[in-house]
Amino acid sequence: MNVSDQRMNSMDALPVNVAASSNPLVAKIVAFLHEIGLKVQTCELTTPCFLPGIQIREGGLLVDEEKLLYPGDLLHEAGHLAVKTEATRARAGFDAGKKLGDEIAAIIWSYAALTHLGLDPAVVFHPHGYKGASQNFIDNFTRGFHPGLPLLQWMGLTFDEKNAHEQGVPPFPHMIRWLRE
Repeated sequence: MNVSDQRMNSMDALPVNVAASSNPLVAKIVAFLHEIGLKVQTCELTTPCFLPGIQIREGGLLVDEEKLLYPGDLLHEAGHLAVKTEATRARAGFDAGKKLGDEIAAIIWSYAALTHLGLDPAVVFHPHGYKGASQNFIDNFTRGFHPGLPLLQWMGLTFDEKNAHEQGVPPFPHMIRWLRE
């Protein structure tokens, strides 16, 4: 399907076939995103993308594997959707991370996701992203400094150490919910 020539009516009708991915990392990430309730569809993208091979449209992710340079970018873009309310997520498009708080929340959400999937932080925080600050994010997260954690906690997605203990659940990076309601 050529997305620029045909407007998508409903991403619900077209779930991604994760077995079709030739890249096991992409398949693993897409399977996780599908499992948590995010819509992902593979297609040819002919219009500009903020990140190569990925577009956010109608609350889901469109992925062109031929143009996807960094599979971890899928988790970051999914983070932008996951931290939005359900109503806002359904309308999300190209500018899903326009506000600084949205970007911070997507970054920390993507760290929780990569931890859940057992991936190396460099998969998401690769040297070609984050305006040269990738290693800083890796260092901070792996040392237990979690900038943005109060945002995810406020959204009802996870708990810091103190609140997790009070709730009887594991603390961040464990998520009690992957999608904001």
